[in-house]
Amino acid sequence: MLFPDKFQAAIIEYNMNNKEFITKLAKRSGMSMADTTANVEAFVGIVTERLKDGDQLNVSGFGVLETKMRKERLSVNPKTGQRFLVPPKIQPSFRPSGKLKDKFK
Repeated sequence: MLFPDKFQAAIIEYNMNNKEFITKLAKRSGMSMADTTANVEAFVGIVTERLKDGDQLNVSGFGVLETKMRKERLSVNPKTGQRFLVPPKIQPSFRPSGKLKDKFK
C-alpha cells in the first residue's frame, strides 16, 4: 500500500484543480503564470484535437491517451424497470506506462 490507512481518506478527498496545477507547474518550471497557463491550454487543445481525430498520444514515461469505442448495450431504468438501448459512443481513455505503474508499487 502506498499510504498508511489513516491517511487514505484524506488523500482520496483531495483533487487538485486547474489553478492549483498551473501554480505548482509555474513554480517548478520557473515560468510566469501567464506562460504556464498558455502552455497548459495549448497542451489540452492538442490532446483534444488528436483524440477527436481518432489518434493516440504517447507521452513517454507517463502513458497513452487514446479513444475507445464503447459498445451498444442494454440498460434498465431503476425507477420504472423499463429497458432501453444505450447507443455506442467514443470515449477518451488513459493507459499508464510501465514506468508510471512502477512508481506505485
